[in-house]
Amino acid sequence: MSYRVKKATVLEAIRGTGGIVSQIAKRLSVDWSTARKYINAWDETKKAFEDERETILDMAESTLFKSVKDGNSQDAKWVLSTLGKNRGFSERQEITGANGDNFINKVVVQFVRPEDETTTTE
Repeated sequence: MSYRVKKATVLEAIRGTGGIVSQIAKRLSVDWSTARKYINAWDETKKAFEDERETILDMAESTLFKSVKDGNSQDAKWVLSTLGKNRGFSERQEITGANGDNFINKVVVQFVRPEDETTTTE
């Protein structure tokens, strides 16, 4: 398949965008779906796009690391509740019955035949 834009142009448009398709589209002067088509057109552009996404994740992790290192307790709590699950940290809620008893969800369905219904008039 022939494309209007060259692979080298798409590679250049991807660099430094963090993998944000709308940024790539703007650089290529095309709409979002066309940019996505160009990104997926070649293995090399797919890889470059994936690398950009990984780069932005690395940056976010670095920022989070610095924040936790600087003592930000909210960020530390978030890290523990997501990455620290294997150490027993999680935000889970347990639902119990009265006094901590086992809670059993029961649904009672009663079928009534029309001939069993009684009507009253007042």
